[in-house]
Amino acid sequence: MLLDILSGHIFANKAYGEIVFLVLCMGAAWMTGRSIASDWKPVWNLALGVVGLGFAARFLHFALYQAQFLSFDRFLLDTLLLGVVAYVSYRFTRTNQMIRQYPWLYEKASLIGWRTKS
Repeated sequence: MLLDILSGHIFANKAYGEIVFLVLCMGAAWMTGRSIASDWKPVWNLALGVVGLGFAARFLHFALYQAQFLSFDRFLLDTLLLGVVAYVSYRFTRTNQMIRQYPWLYEKASLIGWRTKS
């Protein structure tokens, strides 16, 4: 379902409820990444949160849009997409933490990376 939204299939059907669903799923993934990074947990903890979000998104597709509940390929695509958003959020938050916590040691290299000051 998320893949259909991103591919433009939704705009042909004018299903604006699914666009709201996309924004909510991406927002939940962003908040998951930010929450895990804010607690200084390692990045592998993202996997548990993202798999949970994938199951929740699959259930909501089934309950709201009559999509097939047990669709492994759709679950995998949705979870992968949510995982990418959560990882970017994790790195963005962790970069800001490192810069704020250790300003004498690190400087920002990009939006999702830092480097040692020279």
